[in-house]
Amino acid sequence: MAYVTTKDGVEIFYKDWGPKDAQPIVFHHGWPLSSDDWDAQMLFFLAEGYRVVAHDRRGHGRSAQVSEGHDMAHYAADAAAVMEHLDLRNAVHIGHSTGGGEVAAYVARHGIPQGRVAKAVLVSAVPPIMLETERYPGGLPIAVFDGLRSALAANRAQFFRDLAAGPFYGFNREGAEVSTAVVDNWWRQGMMGSAKAHYDGIKAFSETDQTDDLKAITVPTLVLHGDDDQIVPYKHAGVLSAEILPQGTLKIYEGYPHGMLTVHADVINPDLLAFVKA
Repeated sequence: MAYVTTKDGVEIFYKDWGPKDAQPIVFHHGWPLSSDDWDAQMLFFLAEGYRVVAHDRRGHGRSAQVSEGHDMAHYAADAAAVMEHLDLRNAVHIGHSTGGGEVAAYVARHGIPQGRVAKAVLVSAVPPIMLETERYPGGLPIAVFDGLRSALAANRAQFFRDLAAGPFYGFNREGAEVSTAVVDNWWRQGMMGSAKAHYDGIKAFSETDQTDDLKAITVPTLVLHGDDDQIVPYKHAGVLSAEILPQGTLKIYEGYPHGMLTVHADVINPDLLAFVKA
């Protein structure tokens, strides 16, 4: 397995598939998952001739379960360590949920300054900020995130099972076709990671104001969101992000849930490819 060691000594696991001279498509996973969550997209783009890269965030998947650094600044720096190690150029960075926040932070703070990024995609992503603040009064109250922390601390395994079997994929909606395998795979990925990283990560994905990151992203950026996202409300996240981004393009999918990349990969993947090729 392939690892890179960050400047603060953390081992980050990554996958690097496909022709090394092809354009890189880099995938950034959501909380509390791993790079495995991108299987459907990595195989799709690999078949299209691209080089596909994804890493496990610190404390997640196969990366080191360190105690510290579970914040957007470290997430972005860890991603930068992988990109610099592989010397990726002209890359398209695609992030889901918390991974969308990581993409915004990486592209703004490292990728564009180093001249490594061609385009970006934010899918069901957390920017500009999930928390209700004076700047963004339409956000969610802190009690929502305190509830997540309490549920995780009380019984992480059950909490993860309930989240995947319910709102994450919209499996709690009337008439939904529930996939036990999808739920099991979500739970598997989550339980591979560190409880400490997942607990601290709630603050990272909910309280980090990334307005300045979005403003600094001068490359073309596609924002995709489902209007039935029960995890990250699309009007507060996707719509606002597209308005703030200098070159943002917004697409809303009617009835799609937060985990639409998995349960609607047949629709999302071709849309991603069209943006990459445009």
